[in-house]
Amino acid sequence: CEDCGKSLIGECKLHGPLIRAKDRVIPSRARLTLPHYLTLRVLELRAGNQQILGVFAKKVIQKRTQFGPYVGQLSTKLTCYDESRLVLQVLKDGGKYFLDTPNEDCGNWMMFVRLARNQEEQTLVAYQHCGEVYFTTVKPIEPHTELKVWYAADYAKFMEASAVFIKEESDVSPLPPVAKEPVDSWICSSCGSTFATVALLESHQCIHKDRV
Repeated sequence: CEDCGKSLIGECKLHGPLIRAKDRVIPSRARLTLPHYLTLRVLELRAGNQQILGVFAKKVIQKRTQFGPYVGQLSTKLTCYDESRLVLQVLKDGGKYFLDTPNEDCGNWMMFVRLARNQEEQTLVAYQHCGEVYFTTVKPIEPHTELKVWYAADYAKFMEASAVFIKEESDVSPLPPVAKEPVDSWICSSCGSTFATVALLESHQCIHKDRV
């Protein structure tokens, strides 16, 4: 204690405790990469103070805006699974790897984007290009709208190649399957292929246009 000149174990009984100043909290790598026109919102607070986050637009984002690449650790096994996020894999050097994001310091903001549960929710399409995964807007996104993503047509086929499970325990459910066709599917008039969303159908039809 500098006031009484004594070295003490613990607080000074005469002059009381020190005023403790805490270091400033540094945002994680993933949060620091968030573009200035996007923001994170806490959607739910679960046990253990676990935050469920979503990515929202702060201004209008035009259709065909590309984000990426997705930053994650290449892994042969998926160690971090969130039922509200897409499972992503890439082809590297002839091998198929997961893009794993075990914590916010290993990824970028795209790890916070939640999957779209239906056509109305979908604002982004995920696809693989040159061994990287990118997200592209499929329609204009209005302010205060959450960014939600689903697989592009070709990438969906790539993800259907294997059934992915996190653990072998019976109480753990498998990841949402991609292989099954939804009841309300979109059919290509050119080749008869079916797709989960109209955005996937439009992406597929671009292939026919390019060939013509």
